[in-house]
Amino acid sequence: MTASVFFGCTFIAFGPAISLFLFTIAREPLRVIFLIAGAFFWLVSLLLASLVWFISVRISNMDNEAQQKGLLIFGVVLSVLLQEVFRFAYYKLLKKANEGLLALSQEETMPISIRQLAYVSGLGFGFMSGAFSVVNILADSVGPGTVGIHGDSQHYFLSSAFMTMAIILLHMFWGVVFFDACEKQCWWAVAAVVISHLTVSCLTFQNPEYVASLVPTYVILFLMGIWAFYSAGGSLRTLKLCLTCKDKDFLLANHRPR
Repeated sequence: MTASVFFGCTFIAFGPAISLFLFTIAREPLRVIFLIAGAFFWLVSLLLASLVWFISVRISNMDNEAQQKGLLIFGVVLSVLLQEVFRFAYYKLLKKANEGLLALSQEETMPISIRQLAYVSGLGFGFMSGAFSVVNILADSVGPGTVGIHGDSQHYFLSSAFMTMAIILLHMFWGVVFFDACEKQCWWAVAAVVISHLTVSCLTFQNPEYVASLVPTYVILFLMGIWAFYSAGGSLRTLKLCLTCKDKDFLLANHRPR
């Protein structure tokens, strides 16, 4: 039973992201490099947030429960803000890198478009975020022990897997919207990404009321997915052509920078 829970939750959490990686990124070495670099940037942001939170906890009164809860909220907010700061720093770095690649390339077009960079870097952020969110939970799922034996919810592992999947996909959508907003200098869209990220992170404080956290998160996921689709140049016409496999150029795997 524990093996079934482990593999089931793993495939729920990482299945869509791994599929996207295999079909749209794995065959292109340049995209793989940018994905790994994006994951590294997210990791550095977590390291800084963890360091600040660790110091704050050490200098605080550890017997004061209200203060410790406040520090936990502070840590979550700080982590989100640092992630978005590093997303912006990565965008700036990718712009410079793309210009360098264009200078070295014999072609007149950039070897990878900014929209592809946004997608790849967002998925890199999502992979690393998902791994840190659920890896300890998956380790516990193999046992020993039984979830809910003391009256707690039996949906802990399943809910965590669905939340991780949503976070990974949200990072991908946030990356597309964020990069597009920076390109157009549409700062209110950048602020919307940051606010939605803060909202989703703070919704986890509703646990173990999983419905109260999962339902709003998936509503935000759906809305951000639509926004990212249009930010990437999509429309109802291109969606129809893509679903009927009549517009192969619209698919990222066959897309060429214009």
